Amino acid sequence: MMTNNFQNYLNPGVRLNKTVAPPMRQLKTASNLPFEIQTIDWMRENKWKDDVVPQRHNYYMIIWVKEGSGTHLIDLEKFEIANNTIYCLRPGQIHLFHPEERTEGYVISFNSEFLCLHENNFDLLLNTGLFNKFSHSPAFSVHEEMERELEHAALKMKEEFDNMFLLRSEILRVFLKIFLIHLTRQYENLNYRTTQSKNVELAKKFHSLLEKNFTKKKMVTEYAEELIVTPNYLNEIIKKVSGFPASHHIQQRIVLEAKRQAAYADLSMKEIAYDLGFDDIAHFSKFFKNVSGRSYTNFKKEINGQLSF
Repeated sequence: MMTNNFQNYLNPGVRLNKTVAPPMRQLKTASNLPFEIQTIDWMRENKWKDDVVPQRHNYYMIIWVKEGSGTHLIDLEKFEIANNTIYCLRPGQIHLFHPEERTEGYVISFNSEFLCLHENNFDLLLNTGLFNKFSHSPAFSVHEEMERELEHAALKMKEEFDNMFLLRSEILRVFLKIFLIHLTRQYENLNYRTTQSKNVELAKKFHSLLEKNFTKKKMVTEYAEELIVTPNYLNEIIKKVSGFPASHHIQQRIVLEAKRQAAYADLSMKEIAYDLGFDDIAHFSKFFKNVSGRSYTNFKKEINGQLSF
């Protein structure tokens, strides 16, 4: 049976009770919102001022650091904040953004309904590398020639967001789409995407299935059957797109969730194993060590110091 603490961990909009764990180890879940754009300075003073705990968002977030420094923790990986860097975060990711003073830039938050309600803009969210789960990193640098275009779109969004002009949402949606298109033009190799479109489409479908079923389905054959391909073909195509076979992604997704729960939820290894579909705790322990390269116990010990800034 899941504990109340774990139910809070999964439930959007609920903050874990402060008695669950030390402040640095709590997980804060941010509630949904259709659209928002603010400067990093405003966010630091008004929303992030007292944040010392990681957050799990149920919306998309783009953080554009134009100039500054600090650290950014994303799913247990720590990034050093650098000038002209953009971080693209998808729903469900856990992160803690910790900028130093005088860090300049923008924070854009939106949900899929806001972008796609009146137009079919899902391609910008699902088929590009910006938020694609096969991307190697959620962070990338902005080219100098692209900076002017992004700045123009960001300023227009900020102007509309700060006022109550007629058809405000429509204008915001247009400039958000323009912003995402400019990002995609830089991030993606369009010629490669054209020749690999079928492979990318299969990879997208596979990862969508994986995200929904990783606690129940742990074999490549189960996903291949749903996608109407052979297991060998699925492994081959996913490896072409991402550099790793489908089996690797299945294992990594399970272990990532185990790490998230071990780091941010007050659960025992037995509870985590049960939630992830393991009836045998010894099997889970062996699986965790084989995939992550260290035992669950050692990971728990190491993570205590690694999550502090």
